[in-house]
Amino acid sequence: MEYAAFLQAAERGQPPPLALLHGPDEQLLEDALGLVIRGLFADASELALGREVLEGDEVSVETIVRSAMTLPLMTRRRLVVVRRAHALGARGADTLTAYAGDPNPTTCLLLLADEALGVSRERRTEHWLLAALPPTAIVALPLRKGRALEDWLKQRAAADELVVTDEAARLLVQWVGEDGARLLGEARKAALAGGPENRKVGVNEVTAIVGEHRLGEVFELTRAVERRDLGLALRTLDHLLATEEPVFLLALLTRSVRQALTVRDLAAAGQSVEQIARLVRPTPPPVVEAILARVSGAAGAGLSRQLARCWQAEWRCKSGGQARAELTALVADLCRTR
Repeated sequence: MEYAAFLQAAERGQPPPLALLHGPDEQLLEDALGLVIRGLFADASELALGREVLEGDEVSVETIVRSAMTLPLMTRRRLVVVRRAHALGARGADTLTAYAGDPNPTTCLLLLADEALGVSRERRTEHWLLAALPPTAIVALPLRKGRALEDWLKQRAAADELVVTDEAARLLVQWVGEDGARLLGEARKAALAGGPENRKVGVNEVTAIVGEHRLGEVFELTRAVERRDLGLALRTLDHLLATEEPVFLLALLTRSVRQALTVRDLAAAGQSVEQIARLVRPTPPPVVEAILARVSGAAGAGLSRQLARCWQAEWRCKSGGQARAELTALVADLCRTR
């Protein structure tokens, strides 16, 4: 099932009796859960009677199925929410498959997994849940990047009665990263920067809330890595880790390498500086020229290895590695790679 179709059914108060939503976007998961709740329950008393929330790393599949089989009391339907469903043990696969073949129509069993369960760089095999459930019960969260992410941010902010301008959305994605919950949170804070009654988020509000000084420190890290100044890069990283999330800094480093690689390849394909600037937004021509000067000839040969190293660090962080240690090792490697 497509995510949009699931939302439409939930908004009508008709979510399927069984659904697995999976993907690394907590905001999309929360939005879907919110729609299901509003569609099923008219008021707080119904919600208290009809909803049960379980944690996948604390319960068994058998416990979940027993709860899903319980008939509603003083509500039209029950909602059983299982957070961190990816932590469920595979020993319950047969039990869940049997339930999926004949689910209780008076219950909506909603499994939420805040990571992608299919084969990827992070996961070599599919999660057992994908094989245990029918395809119609599986909802993969959409992947949003670039312009699609900017458009989503504007639309989602509009649901909170906030008007985010195109340039403000672009700056938020560039400065904050691709995490939907964090983007929306920064947009809300930016609106408050314009006053308690302000509902418009523009460049001035975003700059005020994100902070030019903070951004200067963050991008000093990427500049030090680009210059291969290991000492400055490690000192800057150590300072930033006192206030910034490692995954945010990792995303910025990865974006910097990917941007340089894209500029190099477009130039090799015969694109002019102005054409590249239009394709790799928001990157003005002087920045494109600076990147080309840095990666021309043999200097750009190591970019592919640098990007692969960034992906490796991301995989290790998501696989339970120590994010700070992984990031420190990555910065050291990026400064040495040629």
